[in-house]
This record gives sequence, structure tokens and C-alpha cells, in this order.
Amino acid sequence: MTSRELCIARRKAERKAFVNVLKAVPQDRSDYRPDPKSRTGAELAWVLASEETDLVKLVETGSLAWKLEKPPATVAETVATYERSAQAVDDLLAKLDAKGWEKMVQFLVDDKPAWEDTLGNMVWGFLFDMIHHRGQLSTYLRAMGSKVPSIYGPSADDSGQ
Repeated sequence: MTSRELCIARRKAERKAFVNVLKAVPQDRSDYRPDPKSRTGAELAWVLASEETDLVKLVETGSLAWKLEKPPATVAETVATYERSAQAVDDLLAKLDAKGWEKMVQFLVDDKPAWEDTLGNMVWGFLFDMIHHRGQLSTYLRAMGSKVPSIYGPSADDSGQ
């Protein structure tokens, strides 16, 4: 299995957990933040969806100019954006050959290169970052009055503890 094939497989394996965590964010408490420096639940959920949208741009163009955007009005819109964009990324990755996976790409912040690497390494990096932020968001859920869904196995909420 190539790195690209493994990445696509891993992304597909993680998708259900991403969607379940996103859907667990309660709309009426999505403004929750554990500290003034922290993102709100809605903002953190939007990070997951927007990173997938950003990956579409990166795969298609080889460059991504990052900018922080406000989340949409509803959690449902965030979930729909995540699902649509994650599928688009996987479809684009499936069409890549080895040369496309290894091409150099740029991640720009304030129009300056912040990260230059192969597309493959950047796609993996985005996946790891999204898993990190999914973990952050999952720690918000109980404080927001929701339940933590299964991610890599049952949560205490699944078992009734």
C-alpha cells in the first residue's frame, strides 16, 4: 500500500468519528468556550470543515492562502460542509498519481509561505491537525450539555457511566 492509498483509507476510517463529533455539538450551546482564549465550539467545529475545504483548494491548485473565517450560522451547515469537502478531497486524491502526491505545494499565511512540502506530507499533516482539533472539540461536548460519541471505541456516554 502506498502512502497515498494509506492516507485515503485512514481518512475514510476517521470520517464517521468526525461527523459524529460534529453532530454532537448542540446548536444552542455552540458558543461555549472553556477559556476566553479558546475557540468556541462552533469555531472549533468550523476548523474541521474548513480544513477539508482548504484541502480541496490545495490539491487543485498547489497553493493555499489561509485565512480565518467565521463559522456558518448552524452546526448543520458545518456538518454538511465537512461531509461535502471531505468527499471531494478523497475523490481528488484517488485521481492522483505518484507524481501528483509528491509535488511541492505551499501553505501561505499573510501571503507568505508558512509551510512548503509535498502534497502528500501536507495532506497527512492536515489529517493529524484535524484529529487534534476533533479531540479538543470532544472535550467541550459534556460541558455543552451533549454526549461524547464513540471515536476509537465506546465512550463513557455510550456505556451509561
